[in-house]
Amino acid sequence: MPTFFLDGKEIEFTPGQTIIQAAKNAGIEIAHFCWHPGLSVAGNCRVCLVEVEKAPKGMIACATQATEGMVVYANSPKAVHMRNAVMEFLLINHPLDCPICDEAGECKLQDYAYKYSVGKSRFDEEKVHKDKRIELGPNVMLDQERCICCSRCVRYCEEVVKNPQLTFVNRTEKVAIETFPGKQLDNSYSMNVIEICPVGALTSRDYRFKARVWDMSQTNSICIGCARGCNDVIWVRDNIIKRLTPRENMEVNEYWMCDYGRLNTFKFVNNEETRVNNPMMREEGIDSDGAGLKPVEWDDAIARIISEFKNYRADEIGFIASPYSTLEDNYVLQRFAKEIIGTENIVYLPHIEGEDDNLLLRADKTPNSTGLKHLCINPIDAKFIDKLLNKQIKMIYILNDSLSGLERTEEISKAIEVAVLQTSNFYEMSHKASVILPASTYAEINGTFINFQNRIQRIRPAVAPLEVERLPGDFSVSRLDKFGSHNDKWTKGTRFNSRPAWKVISQIAHVFGSSFDYENTEDVFDEIAVKVPVFAGMSYEMIGEQGMLVGTGETITA
Repeated sequence: MPTFFLDGKEIEFTPGQTIIQAAKNAGIEIAHFCWHPGLSVAGNCRVCLVEVEKAPKGMIACATQATEGMVVYANSPKAVHMRNAVMEFLLINHPLDCPICDEAGECKLQDYAYKYSVGKSRFDEEKVHKDKRIELGPNVMLDQERCICCSRCVRYCEEVVKNPQLTFVNRTEKVAIETFPGKQLDNSYSMNVIEICPVGALTSRDYRFKARVWDMSQTNSICIGCARGCNDVIWVRDNIIKRLTPRENMEVNEYWMCDYGRLNTFKFVNNEETRVNNPMMREEGIDSDGAGLKPVEWDDAIARIISEFKNYRADEIGFIASPYSTLEDNYVLQRFAKEIIGTENIVYLPHIEGEDDNLLLRADKTPNSTGLKHLCINPIDAKFIDKLLNKQIKMIYILNDSLSGLERTEEISKAIEVAVLQTSNFYEMSHKASVILPASTYAEINGTFINFQNRIQRIRPAVAPLEVERLPGDFSVSRLDKFGSHNDKWTKGTRFNSRPAWKVISQIAHVFGSSFDYENTEDVFDEIAVKVPVFAGMSYEMIGEQGMLVGTGETITA
């Protein structure tokens, strides 16, 4: 490969690459604002100016192609002087509001001001003032004074989303970003402008003023909003998820993430109103349409479930697996159904909504339907529904899903004699269950999902499900009355008494006299890799941060 020299280091490059691209591939960052690897080159911030031997003036690294033998200096006295001059110019009218800016701690302008600026300004006139707190759309807020006019957001809407909604207006120091007349920034991917904005001009209306970046933990995970499985980062403070941001994976979601995934795939984890925070059990003989669900201890709930299993023949018991749950949870459920109960009555419910879009969103709104197919768990069909309606299946065990999406749901629920729900949150039909077990959410466990591309990817615990403490003597008033159930009040600040689904199912199997010897989720996956041929030879370590294709042994790297 051809090479050039950057600050004395020999750098390989592909013909056609710019200096900044080649440097990035070599792990070297050249200061930049307007350049983004997923967007066209604008060349308007000038902070990436470098010194090139034999060139009469500074060259912008984002637009200058590397050539064989080229000698470039990004940190020579001349390059540093040029960068300092650009930084001084950008800071002339920029407000000094880092202490109250949501971008503080992850702001390129803040970082470069400390690293490259001279630390003082020769400009002592009144700064130019512009509009602040502009609601560009339902999810994004604009502060025009902070904008450095890098044009990233404008190019993003035009080039990635293919929906031009932002533009520059006015000239010179009066220039500002606005939406086109009569339009909002309301496309399905609008919130990506928040990440690509190098300063605090564009911020999330949902996340504003909720936390500081240095106060939060970061956990690499994936989005569970659809079958694509965009790579993301879960940001947590005080054991509460504050936001999700996209994580680069060129094979899955590149640099982006949809607004639906950002806003609709984590709030149920924090929702104290709907979370199932203790095992619950209906008193025998009480109609499921009435009250009767009471909080109980785990052992009591498991004993009731085992008792109910023993009341029915194997062919009278059915299992609903979950495309929202991990491969590991579903594998253990399937093994329990076949080996312990001895039934083949196990299906899952598809959730197809609309059509795939042209960027990321999939019509399949589940993260793991492909994983269930690899486990040979089939979608529910008319034959299974007829068994429910005709009371051939009398007991149903539902993992992290709801029958409410089916036609004739009311008839089905009345035909079922015993329903066991293992779920993280209450929903409209949950009050009809005989037993409810609190399941840990995707943000509280380890595990894997397989996206529609046949790529297996890992999730990791970002928050901890802690044991809850009851307030003594207070039982009658429920905050979940709207779900037809009763619950204790809990000490403020505690999380939910949930457990991973595979662990609870293994405990039930143990009581039946069978040994599901799993110490952790990795043990479950290791067994899958032995018993399911398509996963042969795989391990968590091999899957890594970027995932790998199932059945090929090919690890995906960005």
